Amino acid sequence: MKKCTLMVMIGYLCLIPVLGQCQVDKKFDRPPDKGGSRIRAEDLRVVKLEFSPDPAREGQWISFRLTVVNESRHSERISLTLKDRDEVITEVRDVNISPGENRIYFLERDYRFSRSDHCFTVEAEIEQRKRLIQMIEEFCARKTSRGWTLSDRRVGLLFVQDLDMSPDPATSGQAVRFRVRLRNNGRPLRGNIRIQDKDQVVAQVRNAVILTGNHDFEFPHTQYIFQRTDHCFTVLVDFESTPYVVDAAREFCAKPLGWTLRP
Repeated sequence: MKKCTLMVMIGYLCLIPVLGQCQVDKKFDRPPDKGGSRIRAEDLRVVKLEFSPDPAREGQWISFRLTVVNESRHSERISLTLKDRDEVITEVRDVNISPGENRIYFLERDYRFSRSDHCFTVEAEIEQRKRLIQMIEEFCARKTSRGWTLSDRRVGLLFVQDLDMSPDPATSGQAVRFRVRLRNNGRPLRGNIRIQDKDQVVAQVRNAVILTGNHDFEFPHTQYIFQRTDHCFTVLVDFESTPYVVDAAREFCAKPLGWTLRP
């Protein structure tokens, strides 16, 4: 009798972990409540945001697209709204979000950039509630001489400290020579340095070595023709076969006072 009781107790003790595991499995395998969403805003992340054309000029029609990662195991049809602060830019409704990466395309529209900073957010409407989605980084449009851009086409820690020309002032068609002072706060690099007026190449130094620190680069003489009322220059560096716009301390524009770059 004692032996029988002992065996029953041992069997019961062995059964307890199995029952406990079943209860845990049932808890996690339980289907969602009827009418409830199977994904949450916390499951979603925006990993990429782009617009086209990039760069875009004022008043130009542009289309936005983003990449959303769904970290849950479920698919869901939701609505997404792209915003600039409190302003709704565009939205897409009843789009299917599957596990993993999802490419979302918004309709083209004539969005106007009117401030100095334009940083975007994305809202998801789930169960008739709007919630902000986590962005892996700030997606902010910045103004360049070619228009507004979301792409980070800049060379790391390069900075244009000064741009001047000689003679200054100059007459239209006169041979002038440009000089650029660059500050490199990163590692040394090698590439072509170009000065551009919009899409026109004004002067170029090929295969320049840009060491860490402040350095002046003299460009060959050019008979650049000043013929418009506005001539604003940008500096680009071709690094690893890719052109990058270098950030500048100020706008470098030649004024029609005998054409001068002096502030």
